[in-house]
Amino acid sequence: MLDEETGSAVHASEKAPDPSEDAAAAKLWAVYVSEAKKYDKALVDSWKSDMEGMLIFAGLFSASLIAFIIESHKTLIPDSGDSTVRLLTQISQQLAGATNGSTFTPPAPTVFRPPATSLACNALWFISLGLSLTCALIATLLEQWARDLLDRADMRSAPVIHARIFSYLYYGLKRFSMHTVVEIIPLLLHESLMFFFAGLVAFLIPINGAMTGVAAALLAIVAAVYSFLVLIP
Repeated sequence: MLDEETGSAVHASEKAPDPSEDAAAAKLWAVYVSEAKKYDKALVDSWKSDMEGMLIFAGLFSASLIAFIIESHKTLIPDSGDSTVRLLTQISQQLAGATNGSTFTPPAPTVFRPPATSLACNALWFISLGLSLTCALIATLLEQWARDLLDRADMRSAPVIHARIFSYLYYGLKRFSMHTVVEIIPLLLHESLMFFFAGLVAFLIPINGAMTGVAAALLAIVAAVYSFLVLIP
């Protein structure tokens, strides 16, 4: 009987947690949580500042680009002024034929075909606008994710549970490649600018050859400098 009581006492003492070990573990997890919170806050703040700048630039650029598109899309549809001039010319020829007693044969209707430069210009500018708006959308989503990350990180709980939350959020960032997404946004915006400049060259081709040459030269210089700055590092 004594042996059974002694064995149960020893077994209970083995299962009893050591308060000193729990306190040490709590301090360790508290240090981890503190460092993780600093890291996440610095990361989120840098993301938010970058995304705010991207949103402002994308908004201003999209507004300016829409003004160009409003003007350029008119070249994709028949000009009502040309149709009016053609009808007036036909009427005057009919009247002249009736006066002279000659028979007037109306010309065959012409099918409108937009010039190739107009198609290229509008295609490039619409692609540029789409990329710019996509950047703004992704930047907005990233700001929302950043706020959600901070809200989840500020949950009050035990240090061990808090550490698990930070670990879960960190591996979630790695799983969805959030760092890569943040780096892709400026590249998309840069590509949008390149498409805009290329469309500007196409827009100037039917207007003036000298201006087209200057714009093409500037575009080539900008593209070369951009490629150098991106590839060299």
